[in-house]
Amino acid sequence: MKKISVIGAGYVGLSLAALLAKNNTVNLIDIDKSKIDNLKNGKKIIAEQEIFKLLRDNQERVQFLSEIPSKESDYYIVSTSTNYDPHKQFFDTSSVESVIDDLQHKFSSPNIVIKSTIPVGFTERMQEKYNTKNIFFSPEFLREGSSIEDNMKPSRIVIGSEIKSAKNFSKILLDIAINKPSVLFMNSKTAESVKLFSNCFLAMRVSFFNELDSFAMEKELDSKKLIESVCLDERIGNIYNNPSFGYGGYCLPKDSKQLLANYKDVPQSLIEAIVNANSIRKDFISDQIIKLNPKKVGIYRLVMKNGSDNFRESAVQGIMKRINAKNIEIIIYEPEIAEESFFGCEVIQDFDVFAESADLIIANRSSPELSKHHSKLFTRDIFNNN
Repeated sequence: MKKISVIGAGYVGLSLAALLAKNNTVNLIDIDKSKIDNLKNGKKIIAEQEIFKLLRDNQERVQFLSEIPSKESDYYIVSTSTNYDPHKQFFDTSSVESVIDDLQHKFSSPNIVIKSTIPVGFTERMQEKYNTKNIFFSPEFLREGSSIEDNMKPSRIVIGSEIKSAKNFSKILLDIAINKPSVLFMNSKTAESVKLFSNCFLAMRVSFFNELDSFAMEKELDSKKLIESVCLDERIGNIYNNPSFGYGGYCLPKDSKQLLANYKDVPQSLIEAIVNANSIRKDFISDQIIKLNPKKVGIYRLVMKNGSDNFRESAVQGIMKRINAKNIEIIIYEPEIAEESFFGCEVIQDFDVFAESADLIIANRSSPELSKHHSKLFTRDIFNNN
């Protein structure tokens, strides 16, 4: 049994802490004291219920803290947020750097595992700055809403180091896996690239089927039959092919932009096209909505997908801002919002009132409760899945 400190109580940190506590003692640390207080009181801070069930089941081996304790842990997993800074055109890694600096000053040679998404070359710079190999990167490949399942059935375990403590850490991750994933050891730059290229490929796939759908709409084709026929080719497959208003969420937008920034001195055209495709799709969808001349548009849910509570980079917000710029009145139905307005638009908590008030309802992902309002529904959710 190891002593593990997980720093950052987002999806990655919460799910890892919940699973690692089965076989280890875990400190879950976050500087947001209100978040820690909620966790101590058994309150859910994200939508994924299975995380909190596991935390309750293993509560005798989990501590919720707002500071790093003085007693050293065997491993420190850093899973703080690294948002993309559009002005610097790079990830803001300040939270990760702050944690690493704090750990290096508290302890002589701590084992630090970076799980936050970072630019290529970041880990190497930290190793050089602190003259240690005990900082290494191990990317996560989690889908929002299924982080427990993805940690228990990982497609692969990637470790950006081959030192002994890194190999021992891979065994800790294998202990919580119920499948038998491949474990790949590589240098830190390669491991950092794996995460960015993986998410950029998924963004490309989403963009491909969105642009196929745009073509079908313009040419009056049957988008569903077109997609189904294309995807029967086993080389293409039947995943990430449901049209949407654009890719969104925690990872795909920022990771694609970060990868493009890392291409600064490398010839490319595809990566830039993937980044641009998202804006082009939102422009196209917005134009289709505006052409319908709605007086009042109802935005059904701001979250990225069903089962989510994440608004960040959700594609529907991009649509909302574009049609709002045309002075079209907007109302919002979003149970996750307690406020009466969002970006200057009225939030209506009663679904029936919302639906009757709008003359057009737009939904990135459909829902059974919209079925009786089908005549005024605009969605590109063809297959009714995320």
